[in-house]
Amino acid sequence: MTHGDTAEYRIAHLKDRLASGPTAEMGLRIELRGDTVLLSGTVSSPACRDEILRVAREVLQGLSLREDLVVVSTTAPDHPEELS
Repeated sequence: MTHGDTAEYRIAHLKDRLASGPTAEMGLRIELRGDTVLLSGTVSSPACRDEILRVAREVLQGLSLREDLVVVSTTAPDHPEELS
């Protein structure tokens, strides 16, 4: 099994863990780019982001991990939307 095969296997395991874990997160992109795993997407809260990163670091231990997770804002707008 090559390094790439091992990384792909671990990425698949991470996807399974995130989909079946407490975050039930399935909308993230997890890709292998060279020797680095890129984790990107939108999450519902800072706590969700922290849990996803904790699980990712555990499953992908030893692999380089870059993340671009954005927390969606759930606050009400402070002004009305103007339509033209």
